[in-house]
Amino acid sequence: MQHGKVRFVVAFLALPVGLYALFVLSPYVQAIYISMTDWTGLTGDQTFLGLDNYVRLAGDGQFLIALRNNGILLVVVPALTVLLGLFFASMLNVGRRGRSGIEGVRGSKVYRVVYFFPMVLSVSIVGVLFKYVFAPTEAGGVFNGILRGIGLESLTAPWLGDPAFAFWIVVLVMVWSFVGFYVVLFSAAMQSIPKEIYEAALLDGATRFHTFRHVTMPLVWDTVQVGWVYMAIQAMDAFALVHIMLGIGGGPSRDGDVLGLALYRSAFNDYRFGYASAIGVVLLLLTLVVSAVFLRAARRERVELS
Repeated sequence: MQHGKVRFVVAFLALPVGLYALFVLSPYVQAIYISMTDWTGLTGDQTFLGLDNYVRLAGDGQFLIALRNNGILLVVVPALTVLLGLFFASMLNVGRRGRSGIEGVRGSKVYRVVYFFPMVLSVSIVGVLFKYVFAPTEAGGVFNGILRGIGLESLTAPWLGDPAFAFWIVVLVMVWSFVGFYVVLFSAAMQSIPKEIYEAALLDGATRFHTFRHVTMPLVWDTVQVGWVYMAIQAMDAFALVHIMLGIGGGPSRDGDVLGLALYRSAFNDYRFGYASAIGVVLLLLTLVVSAVFLRAARRERVELS
C-alpha cells in the first residue's frame, strides 16, 4: 500500500518538477557556467576562464560603484517604504477615536485609492514622468518651475544632471512608487486586529506611540517581515527606473549606476556576455544572502490572538 502511494505521488510530481528544473533551475546553472567564459553572445565560441571574470569584477571601479548603490538601495528603500507604509496604514485604520470606537482618519477610503494609485502606473511611465518633473528649467522641468514660481529660483538645479542629487532622486521615486502597495498590505493585516485591543490600551493610559509599538507591531510583524524581504528584492531590481531617468550610463559621472544597468551595458553594449553573467551571479547571491540574513535576524516569537 505504502509503495503504491509513493508511486502515485512521484507520478504526479515528476512532470511539474521536471518543468521547474528545465525552465527555472537550468537557466541559473547556464548563467553560472557562462560567467566563467569569455562568451561574446554573438557566436558559439567560448573559452573557459574559471574565476577570471570575478577577479576582474573585484578590480572594476564602476562595478564597485554599482555595488555600493545597490547596497544603499537595499537599506534605504525598504526602510523608508516600510516605515511610511506602517504609518499611513495605521492612520487609515486606527488613526482616531470616533463615535463607534477606534477607526481610521476621515476620508480613509479616498486616501487608500490615492496611495495605491502609483502602483497602477508601469515603471516606464513613472520613470518618464519624473524625468520631466526634475528636468532643467529650460526643458520645462516642473519642480524647478515651482521653485521659480514661489520665489526660490536660487534653489533650482539640474537635478538629474548633478551627481550629488541624481541617484537620491531615483531613491525617492522608488519609495513613492512602492509605498502604496505596502499601505494596502499593512492595512489588511491591521484590519484583522480587534479594535477592542486598541480601546483597552487607550483606556489604560497608553499613548498612540506605545500602542503602535506594543500592540500593532507585534501583531503585524509577520506581514512586515515578508514585506521587507519583498521590498529588498524589488530595490535590487532598479534597472528600469535608473535606465529611464539617468540613461544607460547611470547618470552624470556614472555615479547613479546599479548592478542591473552594469549588466545590461556589458552584455548589449560591450558584447561581453560572460562578464555580464558574472555580474548577474553576484546580484543573485547578494539577493539570496540579504533575504536569508534578514529573515534570520527578524525572526521572533509569533504573537497570536486567542
